[in-house]
Amino acid sequence: MWYELLRFAHVIGACVLLGTGAGIAFFMVMSNRSGNPALIAHVAGIVVLADTVFTATAAVLQPVTGYLLTREIGWPLTEGWVLLSLCLYVIVGVFWLPVVLIQLRMRDLAAIAARSGEALPAAYHRLYRIWFAFGFPAFFSVLAIVWLMLTRPDLSGWL
Repeated sequence: MWYELLRFAHVIGACVLLGTGAGIAFFMVMSNRSGNPALIAHVAGIVVLADTVFTATAAVLQPVTGYLLTREIGWPLTEGWVLLSLCLYVIVGVFWLPVVLIQLRMRDLAAIAARSGEALPAAYHRLYRIWFAFGFPAFFSVLAIVWLMLTRPDLSGWL
């Protein structure tokens, strides 16, 4: 029963990371396309909240449930696909953590523009380009981790 609960929590966490990441990206891109600072500030505020409540919680629980699962099953953390998953998870963090700060700054810049009735500043657009670029390695790393979890390939000849 313990194994099933751990596995369930781990799979739900992966779904939350993948789903929230995709949803956040979609809504940020769509609001940015509007060019409307008030809309962008509103959506970015919701995105920051979603990242805090859902993504951050799942991001903390994923390695915990993953570690407990490996112990329960008896896999070493150096098992090829587990080790590769952990490396990819670090990549996700390296790209996701700055994105959280970028989203906060984008929200604030859009809110200032909305209040003043001005267009979005150049700093906003620069941050958006960075935010957009950082999303790709993080998102594709999460996809790769999910694939590794599902297939558990033998990587002994690779690592």
